[in-house]
Amino acid sequence: MKKNYEFLDQINFPSDLKKVPETKLQKVADELREEMIDAVSVTGGHLGASLGVVELSVALHYIFNTPSDKLVWDVGHQCYPHKILTGRKDKIRTLRQGGGLSGFTKRLESEYDPFGAAHSSTSISSALGIAEANKLSKKSENVIAVIGDGAISAGMAYEAMNNAGASKTKMIVILNDNDMSIARPVGAMGTYLAKIFSGKIYFSLRETIKLITSAFSKRFSAKAGKAEDLLRSAVTGGTLFSSLGFYYIGPIDGHDLSSLIPILRNARDSKHQGPILIHIKTKKGKGYSFAEEAKDHYHGVSKFNVKTGEQEKSSSKIPSYTKVFADTLIKHAKKDSKIVAITAAMPDGTGLSNFRKEFPDRTYDVGIAEQHAVTFAAGLATENYKPYAAIYSTFLQRAYDQVVHDVAIQSLPVRFAIDRAGLVGADGPTHAGSFDTTYLATLPNFIVMAASDEAELVKMINTSTEINDRPCAFRYPRGSGIGSILPSINEKIEIGKSRIVQDGKKLALINFGARLSESLRASENLKKKGINITIVDARFAKPLDENLIWQLATTHEAIVTIEEGSIGGFGSHVIDFLTKKGLMDSNLKFRSMKLPDIFIDQDKPENMYKLANLDSISIEEQILDVLNSNIILQKQK
Repeated sequence: MKKNYEFLDQINFPSDLKKVPETKLQKVADELREEMIDAVSVTGGHLGASLGVVELSVALHYIFNTPSDKLVWDVGHQCYPHKILTGRKDKIRTLRQGGGLSGFTKRLESEYDPFGAAHSSTSISSALGIAEANKLSKKSENVIAVIGDGAISAGMAYEAMNNAGASKTKMIVILNDNDMSIARPVGAMGTYLAKIFSGKIYFSLRETIKLITSAFSKRFSAKAGKAEDLLRSAVTGGTLFSSLGFYYIGPIDGHDLSSLIPILRNARDSKHQGPILIHIKTKKGKGYSFAEEAKDHYHGVSKFNVKTGEQEKSSSKIPSYTKVFADTLIKHAKKDSKIVAITAAMPDGTGLSNFRKEFPDRTYDVGIAEQHAVTFAAGLATENYKPYAAIYSTFLQRAYDQVVHDVAIQSLPVRFAIDRAGLVGADGPTHAGSFDTTYLATLPNFIVMAASDEAELVKMINTSTEINDRPCAFRYPRGSGIGSILPSINEKIEIGKSRIVQDGKKLALINFGARLSESLRASENLKKKGINITIVDARFAKPLDENLIWQLATTHEAIVTIEEGSIGGFGSHVIDFLTKKGLMDSNLKFRSMKLPDIFIDQDKPENMYKLANLDSISIEEQILDVLNSNIILQKQK
């Protein structure tokens, strides 16, 4: 049932918000928070961070002239209140659904989203680019970047601040310090920000306005020094940001609109030529008791009951691939003290929170820093440790240079546990594991595996423990397995060896990854039509099982490969081998089933795979088409 709100019902765009008396903005914020909780209870999503920036969202759109003034949100975990205030209120219950609103900022979705973001720490870089473009075009519009939810721990943020401070380009950075990312903060930066806040560097409203107004208005006068020194010396915690060239203000209470509004207004109107950093302190999950009390502050939630906070739980009793990975690695680590585990701010998502309970001294959460994670793992490998870098496929992309130079070229035995392989559902294209096979299998001396089910995943982890002369990776999808009986930790796979799942005639279907169950389903339908095909679980994209592929190519009329990845992956390696061996010069027919050359928007995974033509029906149709093509060609001869 649609709720009735005194103010929010009248607000569809920021222009409507500006009509509200300033004294009533907290009421708007309260209604906005209530609407967002109700909406996310229906859709699921990233609730905690968005709850923490309700007042900030109201203040920013009240003070700045968006979309002319550009507002860039980091990651996008924080953007739900922003979406409600910028013309998307009526669609907020389609969040993360097929055909609905993205869970992140998205340029194609709204002019109020000047930069799309779903990975961390891009806001300052992109905002600086926009600000520089404004300067070149002689535009006076403001550019504001909101960075928080742990994103300040990533190196890219400091690269951007270093550049921004040197450029003297006017931009405003809001550091939303909520003492959280997806998990508890790690590293020196989290400690530094905590020290700033614990210093209780709060001003009364009158003192704050007086200091900021005085400092900005006299910035270039002969007397500027005293005002600036007063502010900077009062805010001793801002030394790091000041040294990077930012005019630092704060920390201030990010839930106090009576402080936020005048400070943002003065920052907007200042003549200061250079970047300004406003440090606000917020509470993740603010205003919803269940989120405030939860360990993760409801960072990411499934559908839930607003009154009880109880989230929907999966009805499946089959363990997830992530849990199978973690449990198997724990078993090996109990026997091998050289095994260590590394995560980049995702201990829960990668399953390593369970590993950490067993081996706290052998678990490393390096923060949102995938590049560092990979080279850190490489360093451990040089000293004969066995590092497992558990990183989502989409996040490992950020560290590709390190994978190449620091791991592959040196042939260091880093083991990459690549979670979220393939299409992932509600998070959409930014989180899909589409490219890892392509970008890893192209590297010399790299072993690349993909699990077709949870039993195969266990075998691949077992195998990886004894790969000590080169890097390896094993990929596996999000969600529950298929219910396979798990083998012991002693059962391994010969490197580069596939397995024949089903013997048949005429056509061989070679599967790489978790499309095996769909392939078998397609095969059952084909049997009803009198067609029996061979099905192979490839296991390895590199090294290929060349002997088996040769055998299949010389005993079958057609080969079809299938994988949950982009062009350049497993199928490309197979056809390269067939071409080099001259097997494509015969009557052999070949098809490669892979992800299409598009980014697929969020939806239920089964719908996404249907769109990608990688479901059982599409597999069956592809096989029939190949065989019919063969028949037609033979008749023509």
